[in-house]
Amino acid sequence: MAHEPLWHSPSTNLMLSKDVVHVWRTNLDLPESQIQAFAQTLSPDEHNRADRFYFEKDRRHFIAGRGILRTILGRYLNLEPAQLQFSYSSRGKPALANTDIGEIVAFNLSHSNGLALYAIAQGAPAKPIAHAPYVGIDLEYMRPMPKVEELAKRFFCPREFAVISSLPEEQKQEVFFQAWTCKEAYLKAIGDGLPGLDGVEVSLTPGEPATLLSIQGDQEAASHWSVYQLTPSPGYMAALAVEGQGWNIEYLNFE
Repeated sequence: MAHEPLWHSPSTNLMLSKDVVHVWRTNLDLPESQIQAFAQTLSPDEHNRADRFYFEKDRRHFIAGRGILRTILGRYLNLEPAQLQFSYSSRGKPALANTDIGEIVAFNLSHSNGLALYAIAQGAPAKPIAHAPYVGIDLEYMRPMPKVEELAKRFFCPREFAVISSLPEEQKQEVFFQAWTCKEAYLKAIGDGLPGLDGVEVSLTPGEPATLLSIQGDQEAASHWSVYQLTPSPGYMAALAVEGQGWNIEYLNFE
């Protein structure tokens, strides 16, 4: 069961500790003046990506999403948004490429239907370079899905399909999105798109929080991950996946 978090304004001195993940929420439908301001902070490759969108609305959402990401990360790192440099995994997951920052920061973002979420976690000092926790977040607008069972049979594990197909019609769609966001959050955290949706098994007990049961059939691997489900706004479903246990999650509104 996804919970509805309490969102609050960020403090003037943004700090991350080892056991905290910050989840930021923002609206991407912004005035043209703000879109233009965020566009000034983007890199040439980000401008090229924005220009490839067919629909103007999608282009504006991309610019806003990346500009806000730069702004948020800049607050933690005391850098101007335009100073940030990104590298990308083979599947397109962004990471900070600046070599002169004092900390490794793990982050991930997701947006859907004009809403965006950002997950930020602290890593270890960059000298010597140490491992930052893997973090992934997925956000979905719960649009009507008339073929939920067919999708679950195609993309999910047999036990997950069995649970969804046994539910009353009014519950099937919500449980489907619970499973989908959990799987996608984990896959986005590891950043390589593997093992795939059907290789990540999620518990789907109605009325209870979803958890990772196994990864490629390995229950031990799944036990090293925490999954948090949330309803960031009416009509949306989201999940956060973080490597490790015992995390405290703080929910912040971007302002």
